[in-house]
Amino acid sequence: MSGKSWDRFTSRIPASVCLLVLCGILLAGLLPFRGPRNGVSWLGNQNGVRLSGHSTLWSDGSFPVLDQGRGDSCSIEIWLQPGLPRDSSIIFSFSTPENPLELTLHQYRSLLIVETRVPGGWHAASIIGADGVFHQGTPAFVTISSGPQQTVMYVDGALARTFPGSRIGPDCRGRLVLGTSPTMDDSWRGQVRGLGLYGAELTADEARQHYESWTTSGSPALSDREHAVGLYLFNERSGDIVHNSIATGINLEIPARYRLVHQMFLQPFWHEYKPKGSYWKDILINIVGFMPLGFFFFAYWSTVRPIRRAALVTTLLGFAVSLTIEVLQSQIPTRDSGTTDLITNTLGTFLGVGLYGWSLARALLAKIYFARLS
Repeated sequence: MSGKSWDRFTSRIPASVCLLVLCGILLAGLLPFRGPRNGVSWLGNQNGVRLSGHSTLWSDGSFPVLDQGRGDSCSIEIWLQPGLPRDSSIIFSFSTPENPLELTLHQYRSLLIVETRVPGGWHAASIIGADGVFHQGTPAFVTISSGPQQTVMYVDGALARTFPGSRIGPDCRGRLVLGTSPTMDDSWRGQVRGLGLYGAELTADEARQHYESWTTSGSPALSDREHAVGLYLFNERSGDIVHNSIATGINLEIPARYRLVHQMFLQPFWHEYKPKGSYWKDILINIVGFMPLGFFFFAYWSTVRPIRRAALVTTLLGFAVSLTIEVLQSQIPTRDSGTTDLITNTLGTFLGVGLYGWSLARALLAKIYFARLS
């Protein structure tokens, strides 16, 4: 290779490194580009579906308040079997556009939690729960019965806990989402064998009778007093529709690909905060991950192709790249779009710019490809 050709080759190395860093960050932030295939499958030899991760079912319409609009009473029955003994995920939700997490049922290890939220808010309005509900490999038939004065939980037809003054009737409305959170990737693993929705407060006798009839014959014995609105027996054993046994009711759909009903767009950082080690680990990864972008682009624009205010332009580039990733992540169900990443990625770019100010870092970079240009 001639001297001129070698000079042209070496002069392109800095730009190539910058491009590789940029492409690497975009790929890391946007893979896998779209949602994976839905992990819902039919059990085959019995009624029910298996949720194996990145799984969801949702209603093809929205439920009004179940007790004909009064909001006094609501009952939910779900027959399920957890796949993981230490799972911490959302199993079931009622979701509305104005309040995506209207009502949610969570598994937290062996604990069943029912949570409601205030419209427009992100803090729980009410949390109730019962321990010892879930055990790996063991089905559980859960009944949550709520009236004007209290909410009662039954497990396998027996009383688990009573919550005086708690009522969920006004929150039993909206689109039904099963298997994950409506707003973020929070997939639950296990089996669902039946689901019932009622516009009445089920009594202890009715909860016990439903448990006995459903687990022995595959369907609960209903009466007009219970005002059944949704009854899903999961007895199709194939296809992408779970039919509502109530003639005029709303069916459940199994989409081909995993998606979220109300995926968040640039969620505020104060809503994203979690007092967990994983939260701070993600922050550290985001900062460190964007430092190469700040380092190499600032080196390029201050040494190879000098521009005015190279530090500011580089930091703004980091912000723009991060914003692009966060906007696109709002369309990828396995990703979270939030302002925390926007802040930490920009900070990482700024720290990368500052890193180039260290003489040791500049000397190392010069050994790589700046020696012939100095």
